[in-house]
Amino acid sequence: MKTTTRWAAALAATTLTAAGAAGCSGGAAGDSAGGRTITYWASNQGTSISQDEEVLGESIQRFTEETGIEVELEVIPWTDLYNRILTAISSGEGPDVLNIGNTWAVTLQSSGAFLPWEGEALEAIGGEDRFVASSWATGGAAGQAPTSVPLYGLAYSMYYNTAMFEAAGITEPPATWDEFLEAAETLTQDTDGDGQIDQWGVGLAGSSYTNNVHQAFIRGLQNGGSLYDEDGEPTFTDPGVVAGVNQWVQLMGSEGVVSPSNAELTSGTEMVEDFAQGNTAMFFDQAPSKTLAARGMEDYAAAPVPMMTADATGLEGTQSHVAGINVSVLESSDDQEAAIDFVAHLTSDEEQRFLNARFTALPVVTAAYDDPAFEGEETRLKQDILANHAQPMPLFPTEGQMETLVGTAIKDLFGRIAQGQTVTEDDVRAALEAAQSQMGAIS
Repeated sequence: MKTTTRWAAALAATTLTAAGAAGCSGGAAGDSAGGRTITYWASNQGTSISQDEEVLGESIQRFTEETGIEVELEVIPWTDLYNRILTAISSGEGPDVLNIGNTWAVTLQSSGAFLPWEGEALEAIGGEDRFVASSWATGGAAGQAPTSVPLYGLAYSMYYNTAMFEAAGITEPPATWDEFLEAAETLTQDTDGDGQIDQWGVGLAGSSYTNNVHQAFIRGLQNGGSLYDEDGEPTFTDPGVVAGVNQWVQLMGSEGVVSPSNAELTSGTEMVEDFAQGNTAMFFDQAPSKTLAARGMEDYAAAPVPMMTADATGLEGTQSHVAGINVSVLESSDDQEAAIDFVAHLTSDEEQRFLNARFTALPVVTAAYDDPAFEGEETRLKQDILANHAQPMPLFPTEGQMETLVGTAIKDLFGRIAQGQTVTEDDVRAALEAAQSQMGAIS
């Protein structure tokens, strides 16, 4: 049995109810005294599951007060969400509404299990033109009606400890990869004189396949490579991809600016915690400010991810994928009308301002940017990155499989380095070739 949180208009606080392990669709979740009930699987966006429940609870309560429709909420950690979705699709028993990582959109679309956003459904959420164009483009395959709608916008930035930079005499964040390596070497220090490094130039989550594959994508493009060709065939051993992945793993390897212990970090949250504790000077992430603020850290700033050349444009000027969270409705929902109404609520101007401000993400509807909460320097930086230096992850049905295989291959390379092995560019190429061969076996 799982525990879900039901938010009702009549309640000022949450009550806990039990439901089946895979969830139920629409009315099968149980009709409340007030009428209709739908189920919602949300991704963990806040500093904790309880914070997500609190924030989403406020939004859900407003929806229930307006419509009389209750929403049973379950917040699912990112480590579990993709597999939970696949199980729901295969079993035919899932929620009415669910969040997805937007890079999974085309893979999940190919299952045929999700409602396409066209016709009356699209009209119900106000049409495509309300949304930020780059975020809307992540909703599904090109030329097809999207099966997911943007909910939270994100972009990678480089975060750095301003006090460490000042102490090391570094006056500005690095703009190029060579400058980044130079700064990382300077910032990797034995600060207490015991012969052991206790301040590392860079932090990363070496066991997070998602963090790893995002860097394979970004660094590959910066080096002139691509994970797929134009026909959707995997090209993991493209020289630019190999070069980019090699740059990434050598931060722990030959460059020696990442602690071998980072090979065991499984999430971005752990990486951010390491930074907040003063163990690292720089890292790349999408939305760490909520965690840093919760830890009371103030000596940090955000900057663009370094590129191979400071004036790079086009694909070689990529600093992030078009990151973010989308929301979908399952075709198996017993109450698609209520589910669509709920998505319209979540993507309304008012709720976009509220939710993205609380989760330190970017609104995905243009009208929400008139709120002062999104006028800060970091928000403007990320808006610029999304507009001028971001590309969607490959929009092909095998993208989800690619993320797992490439990200895991890089995880294993970090593991080998942490165990004292030397990893060469040839080793990187062989690992990516093995990952590509597995794609051939399952695609």
